[in-house]
Amino acid sequence: ILLSQEVTNSDITVFDESVLSIINKNAKIEILADTFIVAEGPLWDTSQNRLIFTDVRQNKIFTWDENNGVGEYISPSGSTGYAPSFSDGGIGANGLAFDDSGNIILCQHGDRRLAFIQNISSKDPKFTTVIDNYEGKRFNSPNDLAISKTGDIYFTDPPYGFKNFSDKYREINFNGVYKYSKDGKVSLVSSKMSRPNGIALSLDEKYIYVNNSDPKNDPKILRFKTSNFEEKLFFDGTELSKKYPGGFDGLKVHSSGNIFTTGPNGVLIISPTGKLLAMINYGKKITNCNFDNKEEYLYVTGFDDISRIKLKWKKY
Repeated sequence: ILLSQEVTNSDITVFDESVLSIINKNAKIEILADTFIVAEGPLWDTSQNRLIFTDVRQNKIFTWDENNGVGEYISPSGSTGYAPSFSDGGIGANGLAFDDSGNIILCQHGDRRLAFIQNISSKDPKFTTVIDNYEGKRFNSPNDLAISKTGDIYFTDPPYGFKNFSDKYREINFNGVYKYSKDGKVSLVSSKMSRPNGIALSLDEKYIYVNNSDPKNDPKILRFKTSNFEEKLFFDGTELSKKYPGGFDGLKVHSSGNIFTTGPNGVLIISPTGKLLAMINYGKKITNCNFDNKEEYLYVTGFDDISRIKLKWKKY
């Protein structure tokens, strides 16, 4: 990456002009709300024209829409006493997705499981467990997920729900990437990543991309074949991590096939061949991102805020 050849403005850095088919070089970051601790898991709810997102530290789910701003939605979100866990720290829900019935599937740090709940506001939520163990051992703290067209769930299980990465409640001695099939089978995709985090399927679902959120030791994106879990390095962020704050956390795949991932300095836009096309310059650590159903905006969760940036509205 020849950073000296950047074409820059304050919010967008363009490395390859092909990216201008999906984002304007003059697009601006728009802060929508702040006062959060660890905002995460952005999910667009088309039925209500709103963003649903989590705060892992507050153990709550919130909503945001144009007319009402932010509202508390589901509390608690990820820690109900279901599993042995710490009482403080990152215990709430993290990644979110919808199933075919419109229920919200949650990665719950404190309860250490995937669970689902109806998409309605609640201060006394009733969660239903999807899966909570691998070979009889409780997960660490499921973090993010991606669901295939056939309903298979790919998810990551780093140790972020454990206070200071303590082993006190730990039952699995690695940080895994898993596939949960509709028939109930749990398959181990990888046990070798130090901090597996964000996860997304390619458009043809032949691959899953997995972020490693370990900026000091192994900042990278891996790509796995969904057919046999063969691993390949997709993007090496070592040099970027030396220059900018922030690591690889959440990522999503645009209908163009390009990957939008949080990373050093903000959000990176990467081609399906692993080429860095552009950088959205937040200048700080951020957590995750997602599109609305029309891909009119990219919504971004920071630690303390949520924001969005306008995209070129075009289905590919």
